[in-house]
Amino acid sequence: MKIQGQIVDIQNRRIYKGEITVENGKIKSITEKNHEVKNYILPGFVDAHIHIESSMLVPSEFAKLAVTHGTVATVSDPHEIANVLGIEGVEFMIENGNKVPFKFNFGAPSCVPATNFESAGAVIDSEGIKYLLQKPEIKYLAEMMNYPGVLFNDEEVMKKIAWAKHFNKPVDGHAPSLRGDDISKYISAGISTDHECFTYEEGLEKLEKGMKVLIREGSAAKNFEALIPLLPKHFKNIMFCSDDKHPDDLIVNQINKLCARAVEKGNDIFHVLQAACINPVKHYNLDVGLLQKGDNADFIVVEDLIDFKTLQTFIDGKLVYSEGISKIKHVDFEILNNFNCNKKEVTDFKFSSTSKKIRVIEALEGELVTNELIEDSLIENGNLVSNTKTDVLKMTVVNRYQDQKPAIAFIKNFGLKEGAIASSVGHDSHNIIAVGVSDEAICKAVNLLVENKGGICAVSTSEEKVVSLPVAGIMSDKDGMTIGKQYAELDQMAKQMGATLNAPYMTLSFMALLVIPALKLSDKGLFNGLNFEFIPIQV
Repeated sequence: MKIQGQIVDIQNRRIYKGEITVENGKIKSITEKNHEVKNYILPGFVDAHIHIESSMLVPSEFAKLAVTHGTVATVSDPHEIANVLGIEGVEFMIENGNKVPFKFNFGAPSCVPATNFESAGAVIDSEGIKYLLQKPEIKYLAEMMNYPGVLFNDEEVMKKIAWAKHFNKPVDGHAPSLRGDDISKYISAGISTDHECFTYEEGLEKLEKGMKVLIREGSAAKNFEALIPLLPKHFKNIMFCSDDKHPDDLIVNQINKLCARAVEKGNDIFHVLQAACINPVKHYNLDVGLLQKGDNADFIVVEDLIDFKTLQTFIDGKLVYSEGISKIKHVDFEILNNFNCNKKEVTDFKFSSTSKKIRVIEALEGELVTNELIEDSLIENGNLVSNTKTDVLKMTVVNRYQDQKPAIAFIKNFGLKEGAIASSVGHDSHNIIAVGVSDEAICKAVNLLVENKGGICAVSTSEEKVVSLPVAGIMSDKDGMTIGKQYAELDQMAKQMGATLNAPYMTLSFMALLVIPALKLSDKGLFNGLNFEFIPIQV
């Protein structure tokens, strides 16, 4: 096979007319050759940190959409399914991903459960990490969210890091807002990356101390604008990632969009493409070609180096996307699930109190971090209730693995004026999380997910809508276009009910993520992520 175009040689900073010869999945030769083809050929994009599960698609279906944007590989942390199903879940992801021509590079989830302050479906200890890291498909120790464990030399945490070093595999970080001596100690433990930088100053400090910083732009967390000024000086140590991307967004774009935005801001094209294509491959030692003679034939053809519209995607010399059509086929798979809780009663969501002031989680647009607010309470018949006038709404986290009384808290900035929304995608333990204007609406939404053994839903005064997620309660058994359309319809319904956030379901899914400060809600209660302790709602 021979392909002509404008060859983009990122590593040698050259663009020239040429021809690529592919034989047996490898690049046999790249020669300069005069022709009239204007399209550009460059290495495929690599999403340097993503949770496939957040797309609500199994890996094989995710790949169908990813290749349409020129993505040929991902660095994928399967800790979502691992928190539900443990090692069995990780092996499901590997097996399913291996059935399609796409380069998934999975990590060994380092924090299952993410903390001991919530109920998860599984535990992966240091021996489990050792087992996983021996697998060739496992390329790294996934994000070490338990940074207090690193700082205080927790024995199990340090064993996990030691096994990664033993197998010569890098360790990913997760340390939002960690600065000064603390981040220095965290790095000295052997942790090499961070995708949780929220400010330029934070990213700069981590880069200067030897970390690689991932610029993240997902469906909820959007840090591109804050961090892209770091690229010109630190392009050798920058990567691009999605982290969490819902299906409707994945249909539209992926890493290609970050490249377009970076170029639009005047960044050097070779700096941009080094971050998007080269750095992840070298840092994680991926089996992904970089458009050099002898490499695997993993490359893309794009219309230009402005919008990066993908015309064709090749993986191991196989054409997997062309002319608007993904050529990756559906594969059959077994559905795994462990949804074990029963339906709830309205009275389960009542919270008796006489307190005039309550602690409230402030959700922030485009961020995973939250603030702690002190707000006036609204009490009816001795029960704390939602106040739509001040947008202080009741929320709940319900243990999905066994029957327990729901945990209750209050949250601001969801904006609902009627009904409730709920999801069994609740990072990282994936219990049911819901927010609504009344106990009745919250109960109805929670029970809809119990009936479906997982999903996301919205209930209004006149309508109920649910997207079922039967695979571990977090992924669909449908294709990406179908689930993307269903999700978009549900998102629109939530906004018709008053939701003001750009991605209400994605934001909701992170309101139980205890390792991100400040206030979050566990199935065991309201949690302060700064001090790592439970605190009362009532002030």
